[in-house]
Amino acid sequence: MPCHCCHGGANISRSSSFDAKGGALMIALTGDGLSLREALSKEWLETNSRGGYSSSTVANCHTRRYHGLLVTNLPDRGGRFVLLSKFEDSIRFGESSIRFSLHQYPEVFDPPGLPALVRFSLGLHPSFTYRADGIQIEKSIMLSGESDVFLARYEYRKGEGPVRLSVRPFFAYRGIHELSQENNVFRNIADPLKGGFSIAPYDAMPRMFALSGHAMEFIPAPHWYCSFEYDVERERGFDYSEDLPTPGFLECQLDPGDRVTLSFSLGEPPDEAEQLWERELNRRRRHRASRRKKIRGENLLQEHLAEAGGAFIIGDSRHDLSVVAGYHWFYVWGRDTLISLPGLTFYRGRMRDGLDILKSLGSLRRNGLIPNCLSDGNDDAAYNSVDASLWYFWCLQEYVRLSGDMDTIRRRFWTVMKDILEHYREAGKDNPVVRLESGLLAVGDGTTQLTWMDAAVDSVPVTPRSGCPVEINALWYNALAFTRDMARKTGVDPGFDVTAELERTKQAFNDLFWIPGGEYLADVWNTNNGSRDESVRPNQIFAVSLPHTPLDGRERARKIVKKVTDELLTPRGLRTLSPLDPRYRGQYGGDAATRDAAYHQGTVWPWLLGHYGEALLKTARDKRAARRKLAALLANFEPHLYEAGLGFVSEIFDGDEPHAPGGCIAQAWSVAELYRLSRLIARRG
Repeated sequence: MPCHCCHGGANISRSSSFDAKGGALMIALTGDGLSLREALSKEWLETNSRGGYSSSTVANCHTRRYHGLLVTNLPDRGGRFVLLSKFEDSIRFGESSIRFSLHQYPEVFDPPGLPALVRFSLGLHPSFTYRADGIQIEKSIMLSGESDVFLARYEYRKGEGPVRLSVRPFFAYRGIHELSQENNVFRNIADPLKGGFSIAPYDAMPRMFALSGHAMEFIPAPHWYCSFEYDVERERGFDYSEDLPTPGFLECQLDPGDRVTLSFSLGEPPDEAEQLWERELNRRRRHRASRRKKIRGENLLQEHLAEAGGAFIIGDSRHDLSVVAGYHWFYVWGRDTLISLPGLTFYRGRMRDGLDILKSLGSLRRNGLIPNCLSDGNDDAAYNSVDASLWYFWCLQEYVRLSGDMDTIRRRFWTVMKDILEHYREAGKDNPVVRLESGLLAVGDGTTQLTWMDAAVDSVPVTPRSGCPVEINALWYNALAFTRDMARKTGVDPGFDVTAELERTKQAFNDLFWIPGGEYLADVWNTNNGSRDESVRPNQIFAVSLPHTPLDGRERARKIVKKVTDELLTPRGLRTLSPLDPRYRGQYGGDAATRDAAYHQGTVWPWLLGHYGEALLKTARDKRAARRKLAALLANFEPHLYEAGLGFVSEIFDGDEPHAPGGCIAQAWSVAELYRLSRLIARRG
């Protein structure tokens, strides 16, 4: 039976627009046929408010263990699980067929090339258009935004005569970091239902229902398919082969103009699949219309970034709101939440949500520390970040910056602020921070990773930063200055002489961090021997960008910005180490140890552009030229919307050209800080 596939390259066009009728931003890939290589490199992502997601490649061929059609967050069972992994779906007509997905096995793809995909679009939801022999089928998918329901719709758009649609689902029922292997425990026998089936593979896991109204018939055919391969896992140095079970397949006839909708849900769904689809579609239209009313006048890049930002906020009326740091493998991180929060909430018109997240996160503090990592299962939170609590102050400042409402900060957050200040000033009591007589903060030892540059190989920090890190002390000075502002404007009592503390800290900061010969700031001052780590890193930019700076004079600030611009700035963000340094790693790749060794040794992080932009706008003599430069930097990310995670911004990029993306395909602080920067440019215009 001939199967219509495309093996080679194609004349591919990319477009981005706003569909006024559908109320949605559109990202489209079209052409005579998309090449398999390109389709495998581009990933789509759907998320819901429960912390779940649906994701794969444009080829509908998994390349990661994290890919899955229904990935759900089950905290009481230990975290997130890939439940429904993938489909083998196709139509048959006469002696021909069109496959809508493919699998990679050892040394072969099945089918051997990309199916007859002529268009992929990402508007209100991902859609795939397939065409061959005069027949055109559109496959569309959605993950319910408010429940664990995956929906797939097939529409017979053009053609003559009936076709036979077949959908074979593959289940995994395993944690997102794991891989499944054929076993005798998985119950691969489904219970037939009208228009579908239900299956309960394990006693401790929820039953899944697959339903289509009465449109499709379930044909039992239980079987294990073995040795699916995931290329990205192989490249990352991890296990990459998986076995997946299928209980059978769903089948029906489609005539021209027909459509059928399938739902996969935990528990029996409240409505038929068609009603669930229309309800979710209308919810998305209302949501996007509401957001556009709050924030007008945005360009398309801003629209995409604002829309992408919503994917990271999880929670609802029954659960506290929180921020997922990145998809696919990160969950909720305190530091990431706080750096992301202004761009994800305040600048997107979600003031109340931002304050609620801050209140919730503040309630989790321990000995003045905001947790760094919050488990998606039953594990305890990790309190191994000294900067998260200081970024908390910056978030409150950003709220005041946009609202002018300092009284809310006094009423809702002063208790948290004062508690953090007291613990950070009590010389290391139940806290890894030591306040020196100079007023500076010293943290950690040679075995700890307490700042954002926290990569380690064999438990040894790649970038050891014990002592006084420059950004920790810039953040500390800023927190003290904001406390002084609060005391002056609202009458709160810090319980110590803030002005004297600020003067001591500022003096020590300039004496110990400033490098006169290089005219920039050291990265760390070593408290043991008084030496300085004079590596050129981006952490110094925060001493310029934060609302209150400890620097002596604007000229020092300008020199720091120039140093960062000359050695660290790229079209995709700031390098984490100067390429002039012999330790510089210009490419991020290989196994886990190799990647970690490069993570903060030259790898580019786009989130740093937010603070670079703040610093440039504060110090530039020609503000218009600075805004033009920053706008051009932001424009560099427009092609990236089609490059990796479609519609999102990646976690990191190579330090060397062409600055290939890496890490998570969708990172909260990348999206948030680029969006915040775009708004700052407009506000100052």
